[in-house]
Amino acid sequence: MGRRDAIALTISVVIPVKDDADLLARCLRAIVGQTRRPDEIVVVDNGSTDDSARVARDAGARVVFIEGGGIPAASAAGYDAAACDVIARLDADCLPGRDWLERIERALVRHPDAVAVTGGAHFIDGPRALRAPLALFYLGAYFGTVFLALGHTPLFGSNFAIRRDAWASVSDAVHRGDEVVHDDMDLSMHIGPRRRIRYVRGLGMGISMRPLFDASGFATRIGRGFHSLFIHWPHDLPWLRWARRILRRVP
Repeated sequence: MGRRDAIALTISVVIPVKDDADLLARCLRAIVGQTRRPDEIVVVDNGSTDDSARVARDAGARVVFIEGGGIPAASAAGYDAAACDVIARLDADCLPGRDWLERIERALVRHPDAVAVTGGAHFIDGPRALRAPLALFYLGAYFGTVFLALGHTPLFGSNFAIRRDAWASVSDAVHRGDEVVHDDMDLSMHIGPRRRIRYVRGLGMGISMRPLFDASGFATRIGRGFHSLFIHWPHDLPWLRWARRILRRVP
């Protein structure tokens, strides 16, 4: 019996895109060149006016078209369309490590209690001297503050994978029609704290520094983060979620 037969997991890769054909092509080359090939690639074209759809098809991806709704709607449409056991998600401007899918598969097999896995990232553009310290600050702030608000590890939208049955269990509850919500935080809210999201060290992902150099855009992202929390209150106030986490551990 071969390794893949023994594991018996299939993986769909979902990539939302809007007018990012060149970076999408780079991302798809990295996906196709994985040490563990994807079983399916789904690119969600959210009203692109460039060649994003053609680039996706040329790489062997299945293209799903939607109009409007922003990233939350595009991501949800991709997850809905995915046909495999595991849905791996990244953005069009990301550059995964060559063993990204292999590490995802290994983590989910070794930890059957985890319904999702996520990892960190490093910057692959912008001033070289700033890449490491800014990544540490940016991701440290995200994982640290959101962990406290949710009561568990959050998903990082540019680098995570979720079991398809876990997505199916929350797909009707997520705020896919809310263009302002951070879809990764929203999905994290609905998955936990009674189900486990596991942070995987070494799950490498290259991301763009572009959002950090747009002051108004960065402020908007922070505002959306608070919005993503507030829409779940008062039922999901932090201390209530922490109480559920503690009760989950009680025999």
